[in-house]
Amino acid sequence: MALRLITAGESHGPGLTCIVEGLPAGLQLSREEINADMARRQLGHGRGGRMKIERDAAEVTAGVRHGRTLGGPIALQVQNRDYANWEERMSPWPVAEEIAEVHLPRPGHADLVGTQKYKQSDVRNILERASARETAARVAGGALCRAFLRALGVEVRSHVIQIAAVRAPARERALALEDFADVDSSPVRCLDAGATKEMVRTIDELRKANESLGGVFEVQAFGLLPGLGSHVSWEERLDGRLAMAICSIQALKGVSIGDGFAIAGVPGSHAHDEIFFSPERGYYRETNRSGGLEGGMTTGEPLVVRGAMKPLPTLTKPLRSVDTETHEPAEALRERTDSCTVPAAGVVGEAMVALVLAGAHREKFGGDHIDDVREAVRAYEERIGWRR
Repeated sequence: MALRLITAGESHGPGLTCIVEGLPAGLQLSREEINADMARRQLGHGRGGRMKIERDAAEVTAGVRHGRTLGGPIALQVQNRDYANWEERMSPWPVAEEIAEVHLPRPGHADLVGTQKYKQSDVRNILERASARETAARVAGGALCRAFLRALGVEVRSHVIQIAAVRAPARERALALEDFADVDSSPVRCLDAGATKEMVRTIDELRKANESLGGVFEVQAFGLLPGLGSHVSWEERLDGRLAMAICSIQALKGVSIGDGFAIAGVPGSHAHDEIFFSPERGYYRETNRSGGLEGGMTTGEPLVVRGAMKPLPTLTKPLRSVDTETHEPAEALRERTDSCTVPAAGVVGEAMVALVLAGAHREKFGGDHIDDVREAVRAYEERIGWRR
């Protein structure tokens, strides 16, 4: 059974829409938990003025009754409160006033290539959909996937490990679920107090210099069974799906799973996770260099995925560009922007990882009702002798 998520909407349009198809009936949802994820996406030192306008909340308009899923597509709507300031410029229908076009594409954004591909003269027809504002709808849909995973004992969390050149020190032990309890209390969603302080200082320093900052976040999933995904064809390999999901997030340029690129520099005896067995634990590993994935399938260890985000391409001191109407040199468009969104990107990363994992569960276990899914999971656990 396939699980699909689709979004619609523009950054300054009336609002965003998300449709999630493929969740079973009977799944209990919480409005508060969905909107808590929406609020978490707006967190982080370095956000811009728009976060003072938007107070994101997702309104369910289809597929749920009295707090439980019905088995059909679920529709969610997220209002763009800033639309009140853009109503004429972004009206779905013609307006009497002449609206000036934008002809100043930003380096690093979809602006120029999008106008070429879609035969547009106004860059705004591209940048509105390309904007990371779209991720608010993904987080809304991802919250449904997280609820489904939670019903099966799976939890997804994230934290920031690098902003600009500041990197949190390597931890002496693997993270556990309880280590993430207070991650959102950090202004940059970093688990290390010293690195948090230095990240905040760096954001402030580079923001004053009209710069933007990138970084790296890490998503972990706990409570997974072995055997989600498959080795038999490339499109079923879970590592490939996760890489696509993370790199689909705006401004993401790299993905690693487990020790990722570091594994390329060590001998084989230090690259893999040796296998052990005991009657009490069953099969287990003492390391997790693979990040919980082998051969495109989950191993039962925590899933570890990292995403590398480039500095945002909208700068308060614009880069050089070309006017697409006159072809004369010009400064790129100046739009209201954030200086750093790595903490928020981690929350979006959670949503995308949850989507992939929820889809893998639906494909493996099926079930029209959540109770059917739980029963299929229990039968599989018994067959493989799995001990959490």
